Amino acid sequence: MRGHNAVAPPVHDHVTDAVKAPSLIRLTPNTVLIRFETLKVYAALGAVRHLLDTGVVRPGQTLVDSSSGIYALALAMACHRHGLRCHVVASTTVDDTLRAQLEILGVTVDQMPPSDDLRLDQNRRVARVRELLARHPDLHWMRQYHDPVHHLGYAELADLLRRALPGEPLTVVGSVGTGASTGGLTRALREHDPLTRLVGVQPFGSVTFGSERFTDPDAIIAGIGSAIPFDNVHHELYDRVHWLDFQHAMAATIGLMREHAVFAGLSTGAAHLVARWEAAREPGRTHVVIGADTGHRYTRRVFARHREALDPALLAPVEIASLDRLTPPWAAIDWARRSYGPVVPAQERPRDTTREHSPEHPREPSRDLRKDPVP
Repeated sequence: MRGHNAVAPPVHDHVTDAVKAPSLIRLTPNTVLIRFETLKVYAALGAVRHLLDTGVVRPGQTLVDSSSGIYALALAMACHRHGLRCHVVASTTVDDTLRAQLEILGVTVDQMPPSDDLRLDQNRRVARVRELLARHPDLHWMRQYHDPVHHLGYAELADLLRRALPGEPLTVVGSVGTGASTGGLTRALREHDPLTRLVGVQPFGSVTFGSERFTDPDAIIAGIGSAIPFDNVHHELYDRVHWLDFQHAMAATIGLMREHAVFAGLSTGAAHLVARWEAAREPGRTHVVIGADTGHRYTRRVFARHREALDPALLAPVEIASLDRLTPPWAAIDWARRSYGPVVPAQERPRDTTREHSPEHPREPSRDLRKDPVP
């Protein structure tokens, strides 16, 4: 029989409220997984709410953006909730299951042709968005890679974490991707505890933290790194950075399910492997692993190959002091909250919609990230 003081479960008004609610799972005494069906619902909802509240977009308008996967669905659901139309220019990596969901939600989907060149795929998507804007100037380009409006929704997640883990010194561990989730969450946490640490995870081949000279033929870079610069990545937020190749990320993802019965995506597995290493180095801190999505879109490329997977317990990074020492398959560096280039060209840098209609927030001068490189 339920006690008189039991709290009734919430009845949500829209599926986005249910989807954005994560499961918190303590994997070890100092490692907690924060697991999502789709993490980017926080980014999309926070951005759309802000744009509507400030009048930047209006009900019924069409929002457009490029996506390699989970942001597309998150934006589609946010548009469904707020009475907006949605147009997605989809990466070649978007599968039939996701495309069907988008189309049922009324999204117009432009999918890029098959390509093994992810830089070409990303450049094609940006070119297609620009073409759409030229023909339909009433479209609002969300620019998840560049507009800081996508950081806003993670303040709510930070509040949830502080309530769930009161008094515990936190280290956030997550894939860098667009920079919005790790950056937005950590910035909000540091408002209450400036000592909150941030560890970013990258694949080899990503330009974000300088590994573009490497190639990893098996890598599924989407959602973890990037072939083009992202203005939403604020390098000076990161205390540590790890680079993993695909084989290490696959081993970690399968290991997470084998050890903890958690079926999660490749970025979650990679973050968990890194968190295990960091938690052993700093056992007095609670390491929060960002689990961005479930493992369904990795069934064929990762989980079906489970017999090939390396043993995560036998893996360890090479600690490096500078980027010229970077080498696969796993490397780590004390980033120490430094800035870093390359700079997004001015013509591609969007207006900061988090500050529009807010005269109390003057525009900050642009930063030249190349002036303070990692030594």
